[in-house]
Amino acid sequence: MPIRHCIVHLIEKKPDGTPAVLHARDSELGESQAMENLLADLNESYNAKQGKAWGFFHEESGAYPFSGWLSQYMDGNQDFTTFSRQAVEHLQKLMEESNLSTGGHVLFAHYQQGMTDYLAIALLHHSEGVTVTESLDVAAARHLDLGQLHLATRINISEWRNNKQSKQYISFIKGKNGKKVSEYFRDFIGCQEGVDGPGETRTLLKAFSDFVENEDLPEEQAREKTSALVGYASSQAKIGEPVSLEELSGLIDEERPKAFYDHIRNKDYGMAPEFPADKRTLNQFRRFTGRAEGLSISFESHLLGSKIEYDEARDMLIIRQLPTQLVDQLKRRKD
Repeated sequence: MPIRHCIVHLIEKKPDGTPAVLHARDSELGESQAMENLLADLNESYNAKQGKAWGFFHEESGAYPFSGWLSQYMDGNQDFTTFSRQAVEHLQKLMEESNLSTGGHVLFAHYQQGMTDYLAIALLHHSEGVTVTESLDVAAARHLDLGQLHLATRINISEWRNNKQSKQYISFIKGKNGKKVSEYFRDFIGCQEGVDGPGETRTLLKAFSDFVENEDLPEEQAREKTSALVGYASSQAKIGEPVSLEELSGLIDEERPKAFYDHIRNKDYGMAPEFPADKRTLNQFRRFTGRAEGLSISFESHLLGSKIEYDEARDMLIIRQLPTQLVDQLKRRKD
């Protein structure tokens, strides 16, 4: 991925109310293999993160100045270093107002993937480790720990500039330790949530379950279509791309590529044509399984509520349309 501009600043701050100290770099980082590796690893870690939110910029104001600075940079009215310096000073101010916040190295990277421009901003932290030196000694070594990525954002600049109706060109990590920890970072970006990824994913799975039931598909076909849906949506989430309902519909049924898409539109589920899939919700959709004392039960979750019902009061599963092979075995046993 071509890196157009990149810079790192340092904000020193402890979560105890002490003032934040900014150490700003005065020039961009040069091109290097290490920088390319860092950005690739950052994207991989970011894509794997659960609990992200998607949205769009607030209208530019004194409280939310970031989008204005980004516009000036993209319009060529200021350079990348100046833009990043304005932004990191604003982040420093918001950090000081948030007692729970912790400082770190702040990475700004403007890069391209295909024809799309992105801006990534991440608060990076180090971990202590060990290394073996050239003289075969063991020594302490610090390294960036992208597994501890808790505050970061990725802005699809191309979508922001070219699609004024979009409400999902910004994604950001909500924060591991609760909403208040990440509020200052969301306010720093000036982002308001526009698309509920988990909610849209749940609606998609409900629409799919209804589609399978309405089509009265054989179990094998239902399993194949479930696998296609989960596989596609999980792959899109892994690379940080949204689910396209039209594309998904074609994958689910190649002979009738519009069938699932038309089902969603005709039933008016109120879904966006494209949305970010939530991996946690997808993982919960795959299967229900259980094993105890010679009993093993496993079924795909879309069958719950149609062919399978759970009676919580009586602690019972009610199963309809048993597999023919199982019915034959039961009949032979009875005889």
